[in-house]
Amino acid sequence: MTINEIQDEIIEEFEGFDDWMDKYQMLIDLGNDLEPLPEQYKTEQNLIDGCQSRVWVQCDLVHAAEGDAPVMHLQADSDALIVKGIVALLLRVLNDHTPQEILDADLYFIERIGLREHLSPTRSNGLLAMVRQIRAYAIAMR
Repeated sequence: MTINEIQDEIIEEFEGFDDWMDKYQMLIDLGNDLEPLPEQYKTEQNLIDGCQSRVWVQCDLVHAAEGDAPVMHLQADSDALIVKGIVALLLRVLNDHTPQEILDADLYFIERIGLREHLSPTRSNGLLAMVRQIRAYAIAMR
């Protein structure tokens, strides 16, 4: 699936909820379903600057199949429930895409599901910091 197809799918899922409490619960559920980050990756180097809670992002460049362009395999975790759900959404959208696809991506789902306007300023800054870090990995890996 393309990044935009995944974003459209997420937008459709969130449109099913009228109440933001339900959307927060969905984020918490997504965070609970996120594979835990192996302890070896919970390092200072992988810690995202600018997040109030602790968020780690591990990125590896892998070859999905023989002859295919390498893709960025992302793993992440957070010690805060809602933030962990936001991390899960970002991974769902950006994981296993090429560095160039990630750099070219317009992450419109953040606005369209109302995430930015319903996050506290510190969580919103943290979200931007996560996106910046993933894009920095993409620049380094292309």
